[in-house]
Amino acid sequence: MHFWSGYYCLIDRDDNIAMSQSVAISDVIKIVSDLESKIPDKSWMLYLLELFNKQHIPVELNLICSFNDDGKFHAIFDGVNRYEFKIKPIVGHSYLRQITLESSKHRIGYRLMDEITGQTESFFFDVDPNSFDFSIVKHFTGLEWHNKIGNVPYPIRYKIEISNLAYGINDDSSDLQSIAYFPYNQLLSDEGGFAREYPISFHDFESRNGFITYKIGSGKHHMGIINKFFKSNL
Repeated sequence: MHFWSGYYCLIDRDDNIAMSQSVAISDVIKIVSDLESKIPDKSWMLYLLELFNKQHIPVELNLICSFNDDGKFHAIFDGVNRYEFKIKPIVGHSYLRQITLESSKHRIGYRLMDEITGQTESFFFDVDPNSFDFSIVKHFTGLEWHNKIGNVPYPIRYKIEISNLAYGINDDSSDLQSIAYFPYNQLLSDEGGFAREYPISFHDFESRNGFITYKIGSGKHHMGIINKFFKSNL
């Protein structure tokens, strides 16, 4: 069974013009503590950084925890794992995740940086511009479960803090170093898989340096988590 729970990141309650101009999304994921693996056999879960283009094709840079490992970062395009990062998740470390749609080069850039050690790793995936629209329409943050032996979501592996949720805009498509990142001010809840209850807690929502921050931990909640609004800093 497949389940997900989290939020779409929005710039304004009524206006998504800025999002349509964006070329990148970003966040920082901090691994706060190890809750020990309770992942069922042959199953896995994902801590998502995910965008959708106009064709609803997903592009992701996720921390994936499986039943038989301690977690790995993966670059994903259209539901298929394209690259496994060499940088490993470590408790107490924070990782900058960035996805950039590089239309001028017909490719997608995935970048991961350990903010403690400074280790940085990038991966580029070539796409056919005739079959892929380089326009971002949605940014999703949250969790996803794949349970291969049961019909419910299971407890998470790591307690996590997500911060610096952002979208990136640049005026010169040929100069990706000039991308400027801006904060969102609304989170719109979304869940799927028809679970009656999720063994998680989204909590400690705040605006830090103008950017949305929240934590994911053990807990219990039912479908219909409350939407979150934040004072605009733009």
